Amino acid sequence: MTSEAITAASAGTWQLGDLTVNRIGFGAMRLTQDGAVFGADAVASDRDRAIRVLRRAVELGVNHIDTAAFYFSPLRSANELINRALAPYPDDLVITTKVGPGRDPSGEWLQARPDQLRGQVEENLRQLGRDHLDVVNLRVHGTDSIAERFGALAQLRDAGLIRHLGISNVRPEHLTEAQAIAPVVCVQNRYGIGARPEADDFLRTCGERGVAFVPFFAIAGDAREAGAGHTEHDVVQQVADAHGVSSAQIRLAWTLHRGPHVLAIPGTGNPDHLVANVAAGALRLTPDELARLDSVPRQT
Repeated sequence: MTSEAITAASAGTWQLGDLTVNRIGFGAMRLTQDGAVFGADAVASDRDRAIRVLRRAVELGVNHIDTAAFYFSPLRSANELINRALAPYPDDLVITTKVGPGRDPSGEWLQARPDQLRGQVEENLRQLGRDHLDVVNLRVHGTDSIAERFGALAQLRDAGLIRHLGISNVRPEHLTEAQAIAPVVCVQNRYGIGARPEADDFLRTCGERGVAFVPFFAIAGDAREAGAGHTEHDVVQQVADAHGVSSAQIRLAWTLHRGPHVLAIPGTGNPDHLVANVAAGALRLTPDELARLDSVPRQT
């Protein structure tokens, strides 16, 4: 079977509350700029190509798209691209967005107060052309209590502006704190091969609680926003060569093997990379390969 024939359904599904998603999704962050530079100095992406990538993702069975109003560069907004490419939206498409951080028109970052979160939610609604948001993650910066901010989002959920809630860039105590306020359908954290042991523990905790764990930078690793251009670890490359696939595909497949509640949201503005990312959901790694990948040195 060629990569072109593989769809996002190959990795199986998970429930985000009452919403069923394929475990291979799509992250919209890289749609807005070419290269790894964000903010005022970013180079705007090719708009038509970005729209083609989004439409192709849906054709390949992707029904979970991760975005944010603060994903923008000069001339480009991820939400605007999603709206232009996919509205009217397919009935099964789940769009997850994030609030908390914000960026002013110059690209400078800010953190929203609890009373400012409604404005961020409404901005996402406007940009996406929706009357409600499927899933909203509270993106957290630091270790402070999230109760007041998450409580503000819970009120917006009760008002019908949000269907389900999640949290991002958090610690286990944040999940416990949030679940005492309202149901949490997903945790979105940095995670991938070589993650710290405590990250594995948190992933397992999410599974035990029926909460989806959604890694970001699963391909890029320590390169983060810069993407997958780093020198690959020998073990990862060896496993990739044995399967005749890229190391990025192995990294995605490894994360999906961590549990049925683990979702992948690889992002790209490249149509060929999109096809390869989706095809990674069909890769099946052997116990020996998984053990070798688990042996990659941990982050310190």
